[in-house]
Amino acid sequence: MQPEFWHHRWERNQIGFHLQEVNPYLRRLWPTLDVAQGSRVLVPLCGKSLDLSWLAAQGYDVLGIELSQTAVEQFFAEQKVMPNIRQQGAFKVYEAGPVRIMCGDIFALSAADVADCSAFYDRAAMIALPVEMRAAYAGRLTQILPNGCKGLLITLDYDQSQMKGPPFSVPHAEVESLLCPAWSLEVVEQPDVLDQEWKFLKGGVTRLVERVYRLNKAANS
Repeated sequence: MQPEFWHHRWERNQIGFHLQEVNPYLRRLWPTLDVAQGSRVLVPLCGKSLDLSWLAAQGYDVLGIELSQTAVEQFFAEQKVMPNIRQQGAFKVYEAGPVRIMCGDIFALSAADVADCSAFYDRAAMIALPVEMRAAYAGRLTQILPNGCKGLLITLDYDQSQMKGPPFSVPHAEVESLLCPAWSLEVVEQPDVLDQEWKFLKGGVTRLVERVYRLNKAANS
């Protein structure tokens, strides 16, 4: 999957993956991570998610990473704030208040860029990537995020032969192989949400499990 795919989706407003509300799992489960207010939270492939503003409203500094400049500009426009813009290495950085979004390739992110991140939140990054890129993505997060970092990860699990992604199916066994033993994993919720997802029903999918994980990066990883 090339960057042009996502640029094309945003430019044509083909963004069915964008939620018009704060993710309910985030609202309900983020407090259980016990991340101290004032901490910086990494949100990879953040788009223009309302989750960024929700995290900021809870007292966190938010660091989003997003490939599409259109998505970044729409986020700040819809929040009715004018960001400061600067170049930082390979990234164009937009910042207003507690929200900073680095526009560029997530694989160009360095340990120095995320050294002060105590937590991360992935609702739409891992499931946006095909299998070969998921391995690179997970390896990159493990490599650059500091030990002790906590996270909330949301995946989808369905029969990939019944419908093409994105969003892609990421079964539990794959999550374990991608993140363990560097991360400890705890499945918090795993409801079948097929009856809520018309796109998948129409596509012929017969099972759609939304799986939510709490993660913690081991001190010796």
